[in-house]
Amino acid sequence: MPKDERYDIVIVGGGPNGMGAAAYLAKSGLSVCVLEERTECGGACETVEPFPGVRITPHAVLMYASPAPAFEQLELWKYGFRMKWNPVGWEDLLKGGNSTTWGVSRNDEKDLMGFGKLGGLLGQPEPFTKELMRAAFWCPPHPPEIEVTDENVPYMQVYKKYQPDVWTPELRQWTMFDMMDEHFGTEPFKVIMAFAAYGSGAAGHWEGVAVPALLAVQLLVMPNLGSGSVPRGGLHGYFHAIHRCAVAHGAVVRSMCPVEEIIVDDGRAVGVRLRDDAAMGGKNIWANKAVISGVDYRQTFFDMVGKKHLEPSFIRNLEDVSLKNGTLMVTTFHTKTPIRWKPKFSELEEQCPGPDKVPFGIVYPSDSRELYYENIGDCDARKSLPTVPPERYMWLQVQSQSWDTTDCQGSYPNGYISAPFEANLPVPETQVEGIDAQMERKAEIDEHMRKSFSQALDGLEPENILHHWSSSGREVEFRNTGLIGGTWCGSRHCDDQMGENRPIPELTRYRSPIDGLYCCHQTMSHPGGLCLMAIPYNLMHILIEDGVVEDPGKWWYPSPYYIPQDGKISAMRG
Repeated sequence: MPKDERYDIVIVGGGPNGMGAAAYLAKSGLSVCVLEERTECGGACETVEPFPGVRITPHAVLMYASPAPAFEQLELWKYGFRMKWNPVGWEDLLKGGNSTTWGVSRNDEKDLMGFGKLGGLLGQPEPFTKELMRAAFWCPPHPPEIEVTDENVPYMQVYKKYQPDVWTPELRQWTMFDMMDEHFGTEPFKVIMAFAAYGSGAAGHWEGVAVPALLAVQLLVMPNLGSGSVPRGGLHGYFHAIHRCAVAHGAVVRSMCPVEEIIVDDGRAVGVRLRDDAAMGGKNIWANKAVISGVDYRQTFFDMVGKKHLEPSFIRNLEDVSLKNGTLMVTTFHTKTPIRWKPKFSELEEQCPGPDKVPFGIVYPSDSRELYYENIGDCDARKSLPTVPPERYMWLQVQSQSWDTTDCQGSYPNGYISAPFEANLPVPETQVEGIDAQMERKAEIDEHMRKSFSQALDGLEPENILHHWSSSGREVEFRNTGLIGGTWCGSRHCDDQMGENRPIPELTRYRSPIDGLYCCHQTMSHPGGLCLMAIPYNLMHILIEDGVVEDPGKWWYPSPYYIPQDGKISAMRG
């Protein structure tokens, strides 16, 4: 039997959060071991190759991370991170229109100015977008003894400083629709923003998350803080840079090593025990300082810690965490000829990038918020397979031709590879037809999706399709066990959903009821959603407070909106 090992930090899960934490901690001089269940790390940042020469992204597609301090602090450009620069600025991109059932609805001047103002793009003397984004997502929640007010919520402070005409006492209570009704003009523009937010972590109809919801969309459509640039190689290439950074600083990464148990001794996490079928089967790996869980709250506490170590009230609170927002079914097509807009949308081709002018960035149909509510009802209310007919079913297609033509995803000589289509389905565990309905009725769902996409696009006729790939929530759950039902959105819909107590008060500020066990996953940490590199950065503040990280080095800097907790070591000293 292999001998036990010992490190300062043991991290469970090698996805973008776990590996991001590993890079930060290894650069701080700690010995770190990352344990990943799958054959390779990356989590939802993976790329798959259904046949040689074709690479597609079955999960996360776009980068929500441009404002992240990690790019500077971890110097990711040294480890292969590269951007595909796109000269199209936000004004030009938003001058286009939106697809509705009756045709193109053009954005008006109020849409453009409202988006620019709320996103900090119109700030004077210069944009304050990066500071606004960091204040909303890349900043740990306030300590429990601090009362949260309009005066100390970070993004409220930023608006008051740079854009005081946006600041209002109602802003923090509004839904995204409330805020858009105040600052935007056309209904279709509001609907596409709300629908994009719904798939990004917040939702257009939730109270109290207006600003985080809108900024999550801005991270989606303007990933380089004002232009439509994307990482070379997609998110998989982005993850490779984080992985290389962690390894370069000494982190040990072991794949095919699922964790059976987080070992708790006298109320403290002291290490982990690997499953018997792991590559290093049955071995204990001990942690001198901390165990960090980069997987979801269910696996962490119900499977690996075990309920015997948890208070009944804590268990109940975890069981009450919601998986609203559903999961995204991601679909990609291989076609003989390129997919095109239908003639009534042909004027939108001027917005399409690349030599083939392939449609991208579509939310269809964006007619009205009543249609929006009809669609989200399948996930949030009916919890059913699609009941909305294809003519009214809402979906999103992300940016196509995102990669440089020298990247393997950039072109394929034998036909055309579409950009991914995304549509919402309920989390399988909550589905009224049963947990396996998405698998059992996959062909039916695929056909519904194809008919829905074909309402706005030509080229999806059966005779033009060579391959049709899709990942339902159930398939994603099987493939990537860190995503509950294929979703990253553990939610507790209340007035602090994207704020100070997310998702439950006991997990505030990344600590857990088990001493030495910290949270580092979207389902159980602020900000949730798809804000990459936010959780590892925010967690660093808490690890410094607790003395786990003693002196990260001069490269580290905390959020200017961070407030130290009474009786703890201030992360400001870093």
